[in-house]
Amino acid sequence: MAQFDVHRNKGPLKASIPFVVVVQSAQFDRYRRRVVVPLVRRSALPGDTPTVGSRMNPVFRVLNADVVLHPLDTVSVALNDLGAKAGSLAEHGQLITDALDELLSRAWG
Repeated sequence: MAQFDVHRNKGPLKASIPFVVVVQSAQFDRYRRRVVVPLVRRSALPGDTPTVGSRMNPVFRVLNADVVLHPLDTVSVALNDLGAKAGSLAEHGQLITDALDELLSRAWG
């Protein structure tokens, strides 16, 4: 399991959040949990959502689904609660890191 691997969401919101992406550093691989960011189905978001496609909420295509990174709902998940690996967003790692930076470092106030 590597940083930026995409896993299926096994939770109750899997219809609107079909996947999560691991953002946790490999430095913590021995820990039994992973920090993940939900990938929300774009069609599940209101059409006028202003941040879709922004630095905070980039859009990706995973298994023929358009999904939006949703850093505000970042969680820690037990390894056995992660679904099967569905792909990797490693080639978009900088976009994901930038979104987290927007959340954590660029906040106003």
